[in-house]
Amino acid sequence: MLEFLSKEVRDGLDLARKAKDRRKSKLRVQVGDAVFPVLRFWHDGFVLDGALTPHLRGLVDLYDGSRHVFQCLIVATTAEAGEITCEFKRLTHVADKAPLDFWLDPTLPVGLLTKA
Repeated sequence: MLEFLSKEVRDGLDLARKAKDRRKSKLRVQVGDAVFPVLRFWHDGFVLDGALTPHLRGLVDLYDGSRHVFQCLIVATTAEAGEITCEFKRLTHVADKAPLDFWLDPTLPVGLLTKA
């Protein structure tokens, strides 16, 4: 259906769709000091704006607003229709504390009062 529209109208529709995706998503990729907005995200990849982003490979950090959410290892990128599709091999959740190396019983008391 879009092939019957003029090139200017199609370009305008693409720009409006990208602007809507950019406003809707708070996800962003950070590589060193460079930050790139994520347009779409799924379980093994994400899409970036091709005009703003170079081809990425390697370890990148994924943020949701100011919160560090994931570390991703990008193994493949493809560019088509002004968008860069990145696929990752590894997606690691970032925790704000180190994992415990022992089992912690949830029924144990937090503290012990010797005198009341």
